[in-house]
Amino acid sequence: DFATLMPESTHMLMWAMSDRAIPRSLRMMEGFGIHAFRFINAQGVSHFVKFHWKPKLGVHSLAWDDAQKLAGKDADFHRRDLWEAIDSGNFPEWELGVQIVDEGKEAELGFDILDPTKLIPESQVPVQLIGKMTLNRNPDNFFAETEQVAFHPGHLVPGIDFSNDPLLQGRLFSYTDTQLSRLGGANFHEIPINRGVCPMHNFQRDGIHRMTIPKGRVAYEPNTLANGTEFRIDGAAQGFQSYPEQIEPPKIRARSPSFDDHFSQATLFWNSQTTPEKDHIVAAFRFELSKVEVPEIRQRMVDNLAHVDIKLATRVSCNLGISPPDAKAAAGRLGFRAYRITNKVESDDTLSMQGKPGSVKTRKVAVLVADGVEPATFKQIVQDLTAAGALCKVVGPHLGMVSTGSGKQLAVDHTFSNMPSIMFDAVVIPGGTQSAAALAASGDAVHFVLEAYKHCKTICALNEGVQLLASLGLAAGKAADQVAVPAAGVLVADARKVPEGQISQDLIAAIGQHRHWDRANVDAVPA
Repeated sequence: DFATLMPESTHMLMWAMSDRAIPRSLRMMEGFGIHAFRFINAQGVSHFVKFHWKPKLGVHSLAWDDAQKLAGKDADFHRRDLWEAIDSGNFPEWELGVQIVDEGKEAELGFDILDPTKLIPESQVPVQLIGKMTLNRNPDNFFAETEQVAFHPGHLVPGIDFSNDPLLQGRLFSYTDTQLSRLGGANFHEIPINRGVCPMHNFQRDGIHRMTIPKGRVAYEPNTLANGTEFRIDGAAQGFQSYPEQIEPPKIRARSPSFDDHFSQATLFWNSQTTPEKDHIVAAFRFELSKVEVPEIRQRMVDNLAHVDIKLATRVSCNLGISPPDAKAAAGRLGFRAYRITNKVESDDTLSMQGKPGSVKTRKVAVLVADGVEPATFKQIVQDLTAAGALCKVVGPHLGMVSTGSGKQLAVDHTFSNMPSIMFDAVVIPGGTQSAAALAASGDAVHFVLEAYKHCKTICALNEGVQLLASLGLAAGKAADQVAVPAAGVLVADARKVPEGQISQDLIAAIGQHRHWDRANVDAVPA
């Protein structure tokens, strides 16, 4: 209801309904500073700046069904994934980037740089990488080191200053107000995790939760009772200095008309998505709006979307029991402003998550086994994947051991039920006639494979393992050398005929694609 009456939320809703909202891992999320800050150089010259965090592992998402099931199977999935990566020495890394705009040239962007609902397309202003953040240690105590952190947009160093972004100005107050109540008073900066790396002095004394013991007779300056050592900076070069900005317009309690363009960047985001990504956005809007009980609210939402793209709005409106979208109806509502700019760029590839192959490092690969499996068919593949940084786990019908085709014992790491396919990025089905038959007869194993296929994950079947795919209708043919061209991201091979290392090379390349969203007919798969 609120969002439909506040069309400035439309751009944000496009992101929330996209795959960006269901990341594969916190280690694969991109960070955007929504506010414009200032860089001030030694000569006092100001430039507008927006900050970015670019994950070294790339930007990747889950499937919607993936995300729903993970929330039930492991509510701590993302935190566990981050913890285990750090604990194993696979330290997550993000590169710090900035977009810098000369003051006086911000009007050339085509929108108000102080509007927090807008981003600067990287095709207009490229991101310059200037640093890197590495998470190299897990906290010793989660509450003391994480829950008590006092984030604040006002925690700046000399050389960085605020802009007049109105939302930023509000947050400068609200974050302090929040910490006062959340962390028990004005001394929250003395909690160990919040103490400054550099020495800090102020005139604060006493109060609840005071953690330092200040010495001396006075808590003010100037004075004649202390030892004469002054620590007030008074705007000197050692302290924080505010940028001396010239302010000419009158101060009023209203938003600038330049903030009234609510749809052009939502359109830019939509135009920048690939066909599968657009399909996911449409499906997400349909799902969420189907939960809205009031038809009038559903109608208002699709009428708003008509200002983004009429095809998007029309597709979303299907099956919602409402009229076709009407952009004029949205424009005629009270408080709706029809101001719109023309984007200087129609689309921007950096806004899409696809087409950016990543590393297989820390990717989890399930090797499905049962009694009679032939380890020789996957031993080299596991070695190559491990060398590339992937994490391979043997998944079977039970914990303990399974018997191989040669009568030896193979250790099982997880079962089909306690570590389902949603916990993995790819699946390998080794050879072995008895093993393949046992997997085909196991409902849990069949569901494992079908679910991975439906979620567009890479699947590699070897030798007799191909028969399992064929029995599920995921590959044609009855034997490894009779299989027709499989679906996108499905690799089938006879390890006895393919050159050693070729299967591993193809598999690593396929997993590096993350998901194969162009895989056909996944909706017909029962999983």
